Amino acid sequence: MFYYLFEYLDKMDVAGAGVFQYITFRTAMAVITSLIISLLFGKRIIDYLRKLQVGETVRDLGLEGQLQKQGTPTMGGLIILAAIVIPTLLFAKLHNTYIWLMLISTVGLGAIGFADDYIKVFKKDKAGLAGRFKIVGQVGIGIIAGAILYFNGEVTIKHKVYDEQGSVITEQVTLEDGSKVNRPQWEETGMTKTTIPFVKNNEFDYRWVLDWMGEKVADYTWIIYILAVIIIVTAVSNGANMTDGLDGLAGGTSGIIGLTLAIFAYLSSNLIFADYLNIMFIPNSEELVIFMGAFVGACVGFLWYNSFPAQVFMGDTGSLAIGGIIAVFALAIKKELLIPIFCGVFLVENLSVMLQVGYFKYTKNKYGEGKRIFLMAPLHHHYQKKGLHESKIVSRFWIVGIMLAVISIITLKLR
Repeated sequence: MFYYLFEYLDKMDVAGAGVFQYITFRTAMAVITSLIISLLFGKRIIDYLRKLQVGETVRDLGLEGQLQKQGTPTMGGLIILAAIVIPTLLFAKLHNTYIWLMLISTVGLGAIGFADDYIKVFKKDKAGLAGRFKIVGQVGIGIIAGAILYFNGEVTIKHKVYDEQGSVITEQVTLEDGSKVNRPQWEETGMTKTTIPFVKNNEFDYRWVLDWMGEKVADYTWIIYILAVIIIVTAVSNGANMTDGLDGLAGGTSGIIGLTLAIFAYLSSNLIFADYLNIMFIPNSEELVIFMGAFVGACVGFLWYNSFPAQVFMGDTGSLAIGGIIAVFALAIKKELLIPIFCGVFLVENLSVMLQVGYFKYTKNKYGEGKRIFLMAPLHHHYQKKGLHESKIVSRFWIVGIMLAVISIITLKLR
């Protein structure tokens, strides 16, 4: 909203109003506003949740300090959602398709998580929202996000054109001073192409999945693409949900991932950087940097109350939303194939549960007695069972997250 106000003031030659044209300034303002919302209103929301007796019900799993968390307010994800949505509405261009894509994903997945938390807390049903309804909701958001990315005409990518020898095709451009220079030729396409990490001058096109069946069949690439979006959104949102088991773990890890994605979005939205780094140029995606700035600010601000010992838990309201945000954002900037790297903590947490359950069932069917790979799953509980304090576990997971973030950024040049 402020963008349009200051754009008008800039036309009226009001001094300083033009600063709102800069993405970096508006991103900084979104981060600051997000932190202020988290810090100032977070306490009030926590007190209100306590008043409503929205406390966490904890099962005794034999973990040190676990029962001390009994009654800690949950549904703190409302703080995160407010700290993301409000700064985005204030500082982003609201006519931008990418912004509405992210807002729909945020509110939609947050609503699913809220329904789950509401049933657990107010209906006293520990199971929460039935798994099938949760999946239906995630699939629905995946379909909406996939349809917007695939069919919306404003969502496009540009990539360099290469000849048969793999050399960049150039075109002569006349500059403002009349001089002529050769610059790479860029081709605009739809969103079916994405970046393959560690591979130079190579892209994966979802169309290839059906190309071998003929052109008529390949016209249904949108089905393959939307299915991929559904799988990615569901997997990452559930991964974030699994990771939300220790004070500050999901919030801190998500903040690190968010900062990584903000860097990718900024570079991909700038033609000069995209040309230099030889990556896809995504027009109009610069507004995503503002959204992700608010996201990072929300995660960091939430840690003020969620770091050990936690005064509030994010609940599914927060964890499903932040996982879905990361997934849709990565899809929008064509970095979904990098998700296993920068979301490595989410991936390992998810895999630990799958391996534990799968191995237990296998050994029980084969030997009559179920065996376990880990002392307890998800993985962070395994280390708790080994006697590590949860603050040390969280810190080490953050360090791993930072390492994975650095590796992800290195892929821009390591090809």
